[in-house]
Amino acid sequence: MNWKFADNINTDLITPGRYNLLLDFDKLKDIAFIEYRPEFRGSVQCGDYIIAGNNFGSGSSRETAVLALKACGIKAIVAKSFARIFYRNCLANGVLAIEHDCTRIACEVNLTLDIDTQTLCDNEGNESYHLHIPEIMLVSYMHGGLLELLANYGVDALNDIYSFK
Repeated sequence: MNWKFADNINTDLITPGRYNLLLDFDKLKDIAFIEYRPEFRGSVQCGDYIIAGNNFGSGSSRETAVLALKACGIKAIVAKSFARIFYRNCLANGVLAIEHDCTRIACEVNLTLDIDTQTLCDNEGNESYHLHIPEIMLVSYMHGGLLELLANYGVDALNDIYSFK
């Protein structure tokens, strides 16, 4: 299933401030969009996509917004654009944040994301969207986040990938 959102979805809509004291990762999935889209909690499934407009994740720099979506099992967030800090939090935590205009995609359409070809396919309408996923985003996603990558392999892992020497 796809969850469609308009422009300027801020982090307070994703995880309202009064719930941000939760430290249990598994409980974060229960607060994602709890007030803005209450049906999300009972219907979201692992592998669902978020399709959004401009400036997704704006507002505060609350990392719980990204962690809540990760806890829900969101496969990828495809938006026209992302707020800078939200995008950085996606990188840190291994959530695929892809900039592309897919607002024509309906909620009911079954999607398949091919990471290797960077193609998002609409299985019902046989449309496909070529995406550009930056290498750092792919590396982050494959390792569960840059924080996990650094914790497991150290800073040399990034140096090896990008030859930052």
